[in-house]
Amino acid sequence: MAIQVIEKEEMNVVGISWNGTYAQMEKIPSLFTKLRGLLKEVPNQKKEDVLIAPFHIRETEITYYVTTPVDVIDEIPDGMVGFTIPRKNYVFGVHKGRIEDVENTYHRMYQWMNEYGYDQDHQALCLEIYKEEHKLQNLTGDLHFEIYLPVKVYEK
Repeated sequence: MAIQVIEKEEMNVVGISWNGTYAQMEKIPSLFTKLRGLLKEVPNQKKEDVLIAPFHIRETEITYYVTTPVDVIDEIPDGMVGFTIPRKNYVFGVHKGRIEDVENTYHRMYQWMNEYGYDQDHQALCLEIYKEEHKLQNLTGDLHFEIYLPVKVYEK
C-alpha cells in the first residue's frame, strides 16, 4: 500500500449520521444502503460517483457519517445532516481486502505517520471515500476504499 500526504479541497456534503460505541460498528455497512435509498432526496449533488464517509473517533465512541458531495448546502432533507469539510492535509492510503483487515490498514497508516513525523489532527474529521466503480466489489466483502487521516504537524 502506497501512503502519501495530500491536500484535499473543501467539500460540501449531505447525508446521514450515526453515533455509537466501537462494539456497535457492525451497524455501519447498513448506513450505506440507507443513504443510497435516500439519494434522490438530496438536492445539488455533484456528478461524482462517490460516497464520502467522514468520522470522528473518540476514546469510547465514534460518530460516522455517510454522505454525498453537493455543490451547495441550501436545503437539507429531514433526518439528514449537511456540512462543509474544510481544505486539509491528509495522510492518504487505500484499503483493499477483507473487512477484517481494515484495522491493519489503519495501523500501517498510523505507523507511517509516526515514522515520518506527522501528528494526526484529532479536531478534524477522518474520511473514507467509496467510489461507485467499486460498489459491487465492496458489497461482496472485498473492500476497496480510500482513507484520509487529517494531519496538523510535520515534526521531522
